Amino acid sequence: MRRRVPRACQPVTAAARRTDEHGQITAFVAVMVAALLLCAGLVIDGGLTLAAKVRAADEAQAAARAGAEEIDLATYRASGAVVLDPIQATQAAERYLASTGDSGQVAVARDTVTVTVQATQATQILGIAGLHTFTVSASASASAVRGINGAGQ
Repeated sequence: MRRRVPRACQPVTAAARRTDEHGQITAFVAVMVAALLLCAGLVIDGGLTLAAKVRAADEAQAAARAGAEEIDLATYRASGAVVLDPIQATQAAERYLASTGDSGQVAVARDTVTVTVQATQATQILGIAGLHTFTVSASASASAVRGINGAGQ
């Protein structure tokens, strides 16, 4: 009588190895989960970065307007010309940036204030891929004008 050998003890043939697909789904799922996480990271962190860019532009515009309010009163009273006081305009724009927690550069030329703001946005998901922050910048200018309708009015 022939003894039956348990299946676990039987040798694995080459044909059996080719048809055995155990574990294949695990690799597929692992790759798909990683791909989905990276796609979610691009959507979420990309949106946060765009929002940071818009916020930087808003802060640059507001700081430039704050600086453009600092006209040189002595020149205005003497000649009626609208000229900015460069020191006061720079300080006003920098004070505004400091109050919002942003950093940037301020340049004043005759009647125009130009502000460039740099902001850093931390990533929420892309940190798992090695991208921990994105840096965005935005510039804006504001000019001092006379009256409510523009220059010369």
